[in-house]
Formats: sequence, structure tokens, C-alpha cells
Amino acid sequence: MRLINHTKGVVLAEDIFVARSFFSKIKGLIGRKLLLPGQGIILEPCNSIHTFFMRFPIDVLFVNRKYRVIKAIPDFYPNKISLIYWRSARVIELPAGTIKSTDTQLQDYLEISG
Repeated sequence: MRLINHTKGVVLAEDIFVARSFFSKIKGLIGRKLLLPGQGIILEPCNSIHTFFMRFPIDVLFVNRKYRVIKAIPDFYPNKISLIYWRSARVIELPAGTIKSTDTQLQDYLEISG
């Protein structure tokens, strides 16, 4: 699946995995050596994350039910816990640098295709 920032008209990721089960959300990116450009994971439902046991920083987007960005955190490093964003319906984890390179900002509308 592909993740597009509809507001900016740019592709955020070509290879998105959606984690909905308890186990797949807990595992997330743990155990991976890296997240390649164009890859990402959507955790749903989700309003907070941790990066314990991860080996690399990630960019994090908290989005509401309508896929509007309510919080963007670039370069979220390993061994951290995010705040809880109560309005967040899902969290998108992308390679570090994606937020900056795509100019993704608060209130941008994202969409999934394919």
C-alpha cells in the first residue's frame, strides 16, 4: 500500500504495513535493523508509542480518524516514550527525514491507496 500526503501532493511511502492486532502493534519495528526509504508502518488504533529495543530513529505522525496530522515528531530516537495524543486514531512510523523531506505538517491530509 502507498501513503500519500494529499495536501502536499507527495508520496510518503510506497510500502506501508498496517498493524491492527495487539501483537503486531507491540512488535512494530522492534528487531528490524533499519527502515528503508519508502517503507513505513501504521499502528491502528494507537495514540502513543515507544521506541524501546529499536536500533534507529524514526519520524512519527499521529493522525485522527480522517487521516489529518495532529502531531508530527521528526527524529524520534530509540528508548523513548511519546506523550499520549488523545485525538489520535493511528500512528504512522516512517524513516527519519521523511517529515522534513516531504514538508509534512500539522493538518495535512494523508491517504492510503492500493
